[in-house]
Amino acid sequence: MPLAGKGMLLTSMNIDASDEADFNRWYDREHLEERVAIEGFLEARRYVAHAANPKYLCLYSTATLDVLDSPAYKARLANPTDWSRQTMARFKDMLRVVARITISNGTGRAAALGVVRLRPTLDNAAPWRDALQERLAPEKHAGIISMHLLESEPELSGTTPEIPAVRNEGARDWFVLIDGTHIGAVSAVIAERFTGPAASPFPPPVSVGTYSLMWDLAKSDIAPS
Repeated sequence: MPLAGKGMLLTSMNIDASDEADFNRWYDREHLEERVAIEGFLEARRYVAHAANPKYLCLYSTATLDVLDSPAYKARLANPTDWSRQTMARFKDMLRVVARITISNGTGRAAALGVVRLRPTLDNAAPWRDALQERLAPEKHAGIISMHLLESEPELSGTTPEIPAVRNEGARDWFVLIDGTHIGAVSAVIAERFTGPAASPFPPPVSVGTYSLMWDLAKSDIAPS
């Protein structure tokens, strides 16, 4: 299974151009390492939009879903650094999703990422999951390394006192992640499998986007404290 662990935190946001340089320094010099250092966090990947909104996306993998409701994580949320507090207050259009990784096929992670947001119902969730088991097959697509399904946990997603995230109407949305070696390969799969005539039984996605990897960080990359 290419994605480490069983849980994932997905965050995305926009930031004003005037704040962007400091925002990127914060992510690169403090925030990613701070989060990956939390007990149960395994790795983080940071992206910038190729054709997507919001502009920035981050994926944090955790050993289990419970890590994202753990005392260690809650303590970090409750005690942000001054830099974190100032930066998070500037987030715009933020999405914060805690999710289970329910499908993960392929081997490895790639430089290009496609994100397809789906909105199941209680009635169609099971058949959709079965259809995605067949559809998320990276070996059938040139340039695709791995494909994954994240199923949101609404009770853990959304805003916190320190993070002004959007608690949206799609709290139980699913997110398909498509890792590819280049944007063209990822875009082709999105068009073929999720937005074109072959998309059935799925309706048009809530949103689709493509992102380029900025950098990633694994627990093993962090020097012991």
